[in-house]
Amino acid sequence: MDLHLVWFGLLGILLAGYAVLDGFDLGVGILHPLAKSDLERRTFVNAIGPLWDGNEVWLVTFGGALFAMFPEAYATVFSGFYLAFMLLLFALILRAVSLEFRSKVEASGWRTFWDGGFFLSSLVATLLFGVAVGNAILGIPLDARGVFAGGFLDLLRPYPILVGLLAVALFAEHGAIFLYLKTEGSVQERLGRWMWHTWGAFLVLYLMTTIYTLIAIPTAVRNFESHPWAAAIVVLNILAIANVPRALFRRKYGQAFLSSTLTIACMVALFGLAIFPNLVVASDDPARSWTIYNAASSAKTLKLGLWIALVGMPFVLAYTGIIYWTFRGKVVLSEHSY
Repeated sequence: MDLHLVWFGLLGILLAGYAVLDGFDLGVGILHPLAKSDLERRTFVNAIGPLWDGNEVWLVTFGGALFAMFPEAYATVFSGFYLAFMLLLFALILRAVSLEFRSKVEASGWRTFWDGGFFLSSLVATLLFGVAVGNAILGIPLDARGVFAGGFLDLLRPYPILVGLLAVALFAEHGAIFLYLKTEGSVQERLGRWMWHTWGAFLVLYLMTTIYTLIAIPTAVRNFESHPWAAAIVVLNILAIANVPRALFRRKYGQAFLSSTLTIACMVALFGLAIFPNLVVASDDPARSWTIYNAASSAKTLKLGLWIALVGMPFVLAYTGIIYWTFRGKVVLSEHSY
């Protein structure tokens, strides 16, 4: 068994888990300004209140696994993208503080301030997530030691920004469908329109990104030549995207949410195929890229890490399942709510 491949797959599962679970609560933050009253804004916040911090555990676990199993790639990414990660960390902290603080005082100015922080931090975190994915596909300049040879502004190129906007539209759509399932009444009727609007924005950006990738980044699809079975993921992705409006039209909103979830999972899988076997793609010299082999820890570490993952993952999955089951159903506000 090739442990390098196994860990590449596990990293993909962790990243997909984060994108799916934190995707809808980031989407709720992006849509938050569309709520018309404080009651609606409280409903939005409490829809994700018991879930958002647990969802971020997947990102923390992804970073920890990358650090332990592929330290060379971790060092390049986290030192080269230092400012970008500081911005992401600040956004995630601001988001957590905004969620916790807005309900502490009933003054409208206080709540408006933290509502703005919740929206801005959700938007920035999602945009940075997409920009990071875009840069990973496009590649970054690395010097002879494999260290990022650029600055923060070098990361803000047209393609990564386009992928960032795609992530914003996708998470907004995912969040709109989730909110529809958690609300009722007039706000739910408006969410019905937002689901269509966000899906339309996502579709336009998805087509633009796909065309851009096929024309300007041919290396992103080279693995399809050696692994033709991967075309099945593309077909599955298209079917999932197309099933969202079908399910919405037929008022099968649970099915629409599952299709949105599958869309995100397929896109993470396609991202993995686009960079495989690299973890960090060198744009100037492919020989300088960090792959799952030259960036990996020792075989003993990979094996020990796998045993830890096999023991720990069931607990994480069980915890996540219990939390979601406990807080299922429509949002009910109480004096202890956010």
